[in-house]
Amino acid sequence: MVRKKNIALVLSSGGARGLAHIGAIEELTSQGFVIRSVSGSSIGALIGGLYAMGKLDVYTQWVKTLDKQAVWGLMDFSLTSKGLLKGERVFDNMKTFIPDINIEDMGIPFTALASDIIRKKEVPFTSGSFYNAIRASIAIPTLFTPMEYGDSFLVDGGVLNPLPFEYVQRKPGDLLVGVNLNSFVEPVEEKIIQPLKKNNTRYQKITSDFSQLFDIFSRLNQSKNPRSLGYFSLIRSATSAMVSQIAALSIEKHKPDILIEIPKDAASTFDFYKAEELIAFGREKTRQAIEKQFNSLIVR
Repeated sequence: MVRKKNIALVLSSGGARGLAHIGAIEELTSQGFVIRSVSGSSIGALIGGLYAMGKLDVYTQWVKTLDKQAVWGLMDFSLTSKGLLKGERVFDNMKTFIPDINIEDMGIPFTALASDIIRKKEVPFTSGSFYNAIRASIAIPTLFTPMEYGDSFLVDGGVLNPLPFEYVQRKPGDLLVGVNLNSFVEPVEEKIIQPLKKNNTRYQKITSDFSQLFDIFSRLNQSKNPRSLGYFSLIRSATSAMVSQIAALSIEKHKPDILIEIPKDAASTFDFYKAEELIAFGREKTRQAIEKQFNSLIVR
């Protein structure tokens, strides 16, 4: 076990794959690493902020209860052309058990990154409402409506910077650790296995229609085969490729001491009902990264 190694943690964007961030944090802390600051884009900002405010365990307990029907119920469809979802219902739900606080009042320094789509610049949030910052940071273009910001609009931080190393408040001696959910590493032959359905005929009958509808919606947001669903899927595929490339360039530039890579096809955008599997996957990938990279740091 590593003893008292301080780290500055950077968490990337990546939809439901971000639940692997929880596993990464659990493994890092269980091995004795001390997270002294965190920054993140999109789902990375959400998980990082929850950790910084000391509420990640509460969120983890909640997200593990979600099935397809529950995830579907958290979707509030927009009637505008700015995005498919408003993205307000899930946060209204979370506020019932995780009250909003100001970022500057968190236990450790935290930065959430959003993108100003009009001025084409990064917008870091280091103060003010946690939920406002996260709502801006997770606004995936075409999926979530952008957040109004003065005379501009904010969208997902991952559009301009999916792995925001520049914004973590790293102190002297801190190891730089990054978790990349958009990795080009070997593909997962089979996406993270869906949790077993309850062996209850009535339960399966009630949820079957929701499950089919959810699967149709989820396929619209996958980018594996851009020709299969036309214009929308093509945009998602292009965006995914762009984000993966930007993340790779950021890793090359900043050279984190420990890099935890989650394959970009490990799960789809809305696979939040696979929490148990994704968290365990994150722990395993983190364990492997520590074994691979931390030993070489000790030798230096």
